[in-house]
Amino acid sequence: LRVLGPDHPDTLGTRNNLAFWRGESGDPAGAASAFEKLLADRLRVLGPDHPDTLGTRNNLARWQGDAGDPAGAVSAFEKLLTDTSRVLGRDHPSTLTTRGNLARWRGESGDPAGAAAAFEELLADRLRVLGPDHPDTLATRGNLARWRGESGDPAGAVSAFEKLLTDTSRVLGRDHPNTLTTRNNLAALRGKAGDPAGAVAAFEELLADRLRVLGPDHLDTLTTRNNLAALRGKAGDPAGAAAAFEELLADRLRVLGPDHPSTLATRGNLARWRGESGDPAGAIAAFEELLADRLRLLSPGHPDILTTHDVLAYWRDLSFEDPSS
Repeated sequence: LRVLGPDHPDTLGTRNNLAFWRGESGDPAGAASAFEKLLADRLRVLGPDHPDTLGTRNNLARWQGDAGDPAGAVSAFEKLLTDTSRVLGRDHPSTLTTRGNLARWRGESGDPAGAAAAFEELLADRLRVLGPDHPDTLATRGNLARWRGESGDPAGAVSAFEKLLTDTSRVLGRDHPNTLTTRNNLAALRGKAGDPAGAVAAFEELLADRLRVLGPDHLDTLTTRNNLAALRGKAGDPAGAAAAFEELLADRLRVLGPDHPSTLATRGNLARWRGESGDPAGAIAAFEELLADRLRLLSPGHPDILTTHDVLAYWRDLSFEDPSS
């Protein structure tokens, strides 16, 4: 700012990076607010059709969704897609990326079948434009498989992820982050498809590889521990799940801090499995504390607040019905 001034491209680029890392550090609402201010300045300095302005709109829509407004993200991406197609063309990588983002937020806003249909159309175009082995094409296959599973076909999703894993391993290598992510998604869907024991075994193997490749504090390693702990609970070991989430919480507090969304999610999981393992009073106390923190950090209508309200009410009702607890 002092050397270049507020409107220099490098200054605007620095603001973009700062906003992005605000979101990545656990403050999606702050990121959305920063991108909204940046958008106003890029519109003024660069105009509405400049690629950097379009990119800022993309980032704003993404963080708007992550901050708890998936329907708003869908609306923003729909408008952005119209402008990106007009300015850059239907086959431009940024246009294809916008279509992927729009499809994702359609799913996140409650339309998994619509998301799957959109990713199927996008896959055909990415195959045509980029070819079968391009990383974006492989990523689209993963997204299509995910939303097929979410829309009621977990077995079909498992089959699609198995084929994708073969191609991702061949193109990117066994230890590539995208290959490891494909293994994560495949393991999760095995659990949803009725094979919790197979899912646990797959997550245990994946955890060993992510520890080796990424280290113990990488976000993907922590995510794998989260998924493995949840599956242990669903497979009939609620006490083991609670113990695993307690260990994970300590590490997420250390790595991410107390207010990061993943840390808050871990507290919710720990509270749930404490209740499931026979401590409903402990679950109630933990959810009450979690609700207070989410009310402090999130906007009043955020889905995580509504979910925490509902789960807390569930455990209160259960405790009321069972005075012996």
